[in-house]
Amino acid sequence: MKKIVLIPGDGIGVEITESVKTILKKAEAPIEWIEKTAGLTAYQKTGNPLPEDTIQAIEKHRVALKGPLTTPVGTGFRSVNVGLRQQFRLYSNIRPAITLPNIDSPFKGVDMVIFRENTQGLYIGKEQWVNEEQKDHAESIAVVTEEASRKIITAAFEYARNQNRKKVTLVHKANILKFTTGLFLEVGRKVATDYEEIEFEDLIVDNMAMQMVMRPKRFDVVVTTNLFGDILSDLASGLVGGLGVTGAANIGDNAAMFEAVHGSAPDIAGQNKANPLALLFSSLMMLEHIGEKQTAETIRRAIYQTLVERKVYCTPDIGGEGTTSTFTQAICDNI
Repeated sequence: MKKIVLIPGDGIGVEITESVKTILKKAEAPIEWIEKTAGLTAYQKTGNPLPEDTIQAIEKHRVALKGPLTTPVGTGFRSVNVGLRQQFRLYSNIRPAITLPNIDSPFKGVDMVIFRENTQGLYIGKEQWVNEEQKDHAESIAVVTEEASRKIITAAFEYARNQNRKKVTLVHKANILKFTTGLFLEVGRKVATDYEEIEFEDLIVDNMAMQMVMRPKRFDVVVTTNLFGDILSDLASGLVGGLGVTGAANIGDNAAMFEAVHGSAPDIAGQNKANPLALLFSSLMMLEHIGEKQTAETIRRAIYQTLVERKVYCTPDIGGEGTTSTFTQAICDNI
């Protein structure tokens, strides 16, 4: 049995986490859950949105599955999600976007995976007021290093090689940000020479955004910096139905965290309306990470079959007439 830290999260997190636990148990996934708290729930209980015992559990077991978190407003705490990624140096954020059966979208045949550098760029939060008194002039510093760039770009190429994917697209703004994303592009070109069997291209980020909505099927594996990756991965999710149907992984050298990236939706919490797909697809990435690829594939087939039958079983946000419970049970029945 593999021990995995489980953080249900806030709002609908409890419901979708229970759904995922039920489905993985039905599929006989060899997992023992170590349940911990974070976010608003943890803050209300302990005064800390990221308790030390949660950090220690992840340090010990190295793998975590996390539901959506709410960072307490007005408390001085930064994003708990960002804090976890930085705490464990989870430099590789991986976001697949794949067309699903019967999910409404004008885009068909999408199958891309975005690799986002997770620890640098503008998201380090290094900001300052040039005029401290008037606060009418602010500056923000983006950090890009050769080491971090090489790690994320190599991770993207290794994924492409291992998953038999044909192309890696590197996204940058080196025509303007010549030092930061220029360095990222330079490292990408060097790394690409070690993977001659994989096609390599680079695109400026504004062109990339246009191409994604005009010809999304042309993209396979995409790798980019932190801010661009944040934006483009949400755009990619929008191509296939939204954040509620796409999973995410955060992987470093010594730990991995799998999460639903959508919000905690407190307005529907406790109403049995929440769609568990995002966290469920994240859990499949987790299963593959721990070597349970066949179990993941068994569940994936059951999900697709259930989506075909969606009107009866699926939640309203994906076109169904069911509930979290009926959707969960239908997937279990199809395993």
